Amino acid sequence: MAREEGGPTSQGDRRGDDMTALLILLEEIISNFQINLLLISFILMLISPETRKRKRWDRLGPTRMLDSIPAHVKQLDRFVRVTDRSCIDNLRMDRNTFGRLCRILRDRVGLIDKKFVTLEEQVAMFLCVLSHHKKSRIVGYDFMRSSQTVSRYIHTVLRGVLTLHSLFLVKPKPIDDQCLDRRWNWFKGCLGALDGTYINVRVPIADAPRYRNRKGQITTNTLAVCDPQLQFIYVLSGWEGSAGDSRILRDAISSPLGLKVPKGCYYLCDNAYANAEGFVTPYKGVRYHLKEWGPGRQAPQTPEELFNLRHTKARNVIERSFAVLKMRWGILRSASFYPIEVQSGLIIACFLLHNFIRSQLAVNPVEAELDKEAEDADENKNEYVDGDHISSVEPSASWNNKRDDLAREMWAERNNR
Repeated sequence: MAREEGGPTSQGDRRGDDMTALLILLEEIISNFQINLLLISFILMLISPETRKRKRWDRLGPTRMLDSIPAHVKQLDRFVRVTDRSCIDNLRMDRNTFGRLCRILRDRVGLIDKKFVTLEEQVAMFLCVLSHHKKSRIVGYDFMRSSQTVSRYIHTVLRGVLTLHSLFLVKPKPIDDQCLDRRWNWFKGCLGALDGTYINVRVPIADAPRYRNRKGQITTNTLAVCDPQLQFIYVLSGWEGSAGDSRILRDAISSPLGLKVPKGCYYLCDNAYANAEGFVTPYKGVRYHLKEWGPGRQAPQTPEELFNLRHTKARNVIERSFAVLKMRWGILRSASFYPIEVQSGLIIACFLLHNFIRSQLAVNPVEAELDKEAEDADENKNEYVDGDHISSVEPSASWNNKRDDLAREMWAERNNR
């Protein structure tokens, strides 16, 4: 007898078919999982050597850095802790001055020791760049650091030094009746000497025409004022080499950190500037430079010549300051590879550190050599026995009269001083 449709045998067949389909689906899932697992294992096998290598260096890196610290300390000691002479040769200041500079940067600026680089090493690397104009990779070799590390701390210390401009720049003090310096006692109310100097820089090719001075060199123009003690009162850098002195002076007076000239006081300038209120220049068309008054030359024959002679002797202090500055800091003698904004900052830092060194270091070999040359030259030159501030540099008839009166007074008293 035939089986009825939907009977027990038919139901069993359907259950068998469902089980077979389920097993086939499970087999496909397992197969796909194995393939995926194989792919994942293969990917892990490819990247696992790098991972293990990176982890191994992570473990060994700090240990190697810690092991190298004694060598870094020994290398730094060679620069700053052996003798004052070696410290001056390498960093342009003795050990005591170097220590005080680091203390000021720590206390006033907030610079701190890093994990593996002390503040003293940061400052030493910065001073090596200024003193000898070494590239970052050379300084890194000397201090056993990477060039990236050197570059980072050069910028850090530079920012710190620039924030100390109000501390390092000296306050102007007018010449008074108590002055005993024969070069200055005629110029009552004078604050110092003013002049600009060209410093070689590197700029993009598109900017080169603006920075080319009248001699064809690519330079930046820096305006500075110094007092009779060769310390700078004011400094501002960044003008292109083609900028004229008159424009620079106007910009300096009108800038937020501008040059301040109290009423009644003045600076000694050369003929590139106007004889205006606050700025006394020599007579034009009259002998002026010191080489024109050497041995065998005719003594001053007029009040104007005598005024020019004494003016140039006093104003020569700014030329001597520039000479000391460029002898001390090698980075000022040739163009560096930093961006122009960083180069301008490095130039100003050299001026600020010049003042700090002069205030701390009683005897400096660089300045002693230059001072001896200046004294020898002076012996061969035979001289015939805060209120309101100025805001413009236009020629002034009243200051021309003041200069004439001073020249006549010098001439009348030429045999008495």
